[in-house]
Amino acid sequence: VQLQASGGGLVQAGASLRLSCAASGRTVSRYTLGWFRQATGKGREFVAARTWSGSSIYYADSVKGRFTISRENAKNTMYLQMDSLTPEDTAVYYCAADTWHRVVVTTAPDYWGQGTQVTVSS
Repeated sequence: VQLQASGGGLVQAGASLRLSCAASGRTVSRYTLGWFRQATGKGREFVAARTWSGSSIYYADSVKGRFTISRENAKNTMYLQMDSLTPEDTAVYYCAADTWHRVVVTTAPDYWGQGTQVTVSS
């Protein structure tokens, strides 16, 4: 599975941003896709995950109600719509793929895209 993340940038608090993760590979439909983030000086944090079919979706409490994970079928692209951003959301965001268990439960997926920086100014 190959993953390519994009869409980061600098925004003001309260603004919205949408991240994209282009997924490719013959078996990509078998996987759960997820987003993680890592702020400077902090550990990696799980953000959201979605099975390929969309039958299961899960969010971290810190983003629930503000972030939405979705997938565009025709483009094999996963999105993370981020609304009501705060400075605490500033981090490098990574997309990842693996089984639901490894993405959501153990938060140790095998497949990672490169990070995209999100900076929220106050």
